[in-house]
Amino acid sequence: MYLLPYDALYPVVCFDERPCFLIGDTVEGLGMKPGQVAKENYAYTKHGSCCILAMIEPLTGKRYVRIRRRRRKKEFALYMQSLAALYPEAKVITVVLDNLNTHNFSSFYEIFDAEEAARLADRFRFVHTPKSGSWLNMIEENDWGLNPYSNGCTGLTLTCLLSTILFSTVLILILMDAPV
Repeated sequence: MYLLPYDALYPVVCFDERPCFLIGDTVEGLGMKPGQVAKENYAYTKHGSCCILAMIEPLTGKRYVRIRRRRRKKEFALYMQSLAALYPEAKVITVVLDNLNTHNFSSFYEIFDAEEAARLADRFRFVHTPKSGSWLNMIEENDWGLNPYSNGCTGLTLTCLLSTILFSTVLILILMDAPV
């Protein structure tokens, strides 16, 4: 499916979600001095967690990321609804994703009325990776471009997370449902 030519009417995207634990430094590290490397302190404070939902379109490199406080069927269904809106001309959007319990059409029917749920179910074709085969989903191999250390960050704070996402994506929309 990844080798098929690009067709805007039938785009193929890879989706995944992951938890993210937000931390902060409690003690500032020591800066570099002549002949010495910088020293980091590994003590940190916890600032909660969030869930990052992300999609990459392998043939174009486009990405779409949302950050939510939780990971439930509601967040999955709302993400898919907004993903469908990004492809208004597409007839069917093929989504490669893992077998998490929220990753199915029942999420649509639990969150939306029957008409909207059916409309969304008709817009998507879910291709689930086999168990222990998530490496077949290209977003899993991509690191999502969310390595906070690639942007000079020393810990995964919300500010650092957002700057890392913005720094490393081609197309990105971030919508936060509440401060984390």
